[in-house]
Amino acid sequence: MRKAAEPEGRAIVYCEGAFGTTNGKTAHGLVRFTRRYRVLSVVDSGLAGADAGEVLDGRANGIPILPSLDLALRDAAARERPATHLVIGLAPDGGRLGRRARAAVVKALERGLNVDSGLHDFLSEDPVLAGLAARVHCAIRDIRKPPPRRKLHFFTGQIDAVKSFRVAVLGTDSAVGKRTTAWKMVEELEARAHSVELVGTGQTAWLQGARYGLVLDSLVNDFVTGEIEHAVCRAWKERTPGFIVIEGQGSLMNPAYPGGLEILAAARPDVVVLQHAPARQSYDGFPGYPLHPLWTQIEAIELLSNRPVVAVAINHEGLRTDDVPVVCTTIARETRIPVCDPLLDGAGPLVDAILEAQSTALEAVS
Repeated sequence: MRKAAEPEGRAIVYCEGAFGTTNGKTAHGLVRFTRRYRVLSVVDSGLAGADAGEVLDGRANGIPILPSLDLALRDAAARERPATHLVIGLAPDGGRLGRRARAAVVKALERGLNVDSGLHDFLSEDPVLAGLAARVHCAIRDIRKPPPRRKLHFFTGQIDAVKSFRVAVLGTDSAVGKRTTAWKMVEELEARAHSVELVGTGQTAWLQGARYGLVLDSLVNDFVTGEIEHAVCRAWKERTPGFIVIEGQGSLMNPAYPGGLEILAAARPDVVVLQHAPARQSYDGFPGYPLHPLWTQIEAIELLSNRPVVAVAINHEGLRTDDVPVVCTTIARETRIPVCDPLLDGAGPLVDAILEAQSTALEAVS
């Protein structure tokens, strides 16, 4: 089991106008789980006074939602936990920094906070923000900024030397919970004393403390598969974990955020866990594009990868909590594989399916 590391700092998460929506998914991830920071509060004036955990999952977690950065700083100081970081928790289409968010960044720097951002707008390249950060001796980290071209990797085939059992968490849509499920599976494997590493493929996984990964949508396409392979191989060489869980991005059939094929091709997973929101009728943000049926998406993944989808994790958005067990039972009967809601039920059934698949694979080669 991984030894818990000390958080880098204490963070206020800025998510004005977006918490509880798909554009707030970076903040959601940090509120639910992060090894990189101790999250003090969330800034969103529209939900001020609420508990962030209660808003997301119906369970209070002690992280307050406050109406402004000033009040968040005051709250942290009053509790003798002064903030060290402002983290941009917004994940808008296109990854742009809006005027209100930029003003919050200026105020945070003026108050001596470091700023971490996963947007496509690189704050460190803004002359005003960069100059202010230099004057007050604070750091700006642009998580989505790609490495220099000379440090990027092409696919080599070295992935075949990796002996870890590899699990890809793909989804039937974007913003459906793939990363959350991936972390839930990591925690469950660690609880069972298995060595495991998560390979993140987006900015939020890094913000949550993933040791290995890349930001897939920031890379020139030529290097995407090579960077996926490099991250998985590096995790294997440095840690030799029994399991590597790879976070998916988008979905195979999403018209705006197609993703998954590059992970199947480059990470060459042994099995796939598929994340699905049964109540969604159309792709996220595109009501004119009906979501492809679950079974169609399972068949597509298995055809492209020649690897099995061993379990389905559901996202209960749009469902009543009382209906979730019935939905899981129905999908399990239709697909003949385990189905659960990791946020409500834990990831135990998913990990059971993974361990069974690993055992079967080991028997086949023995």
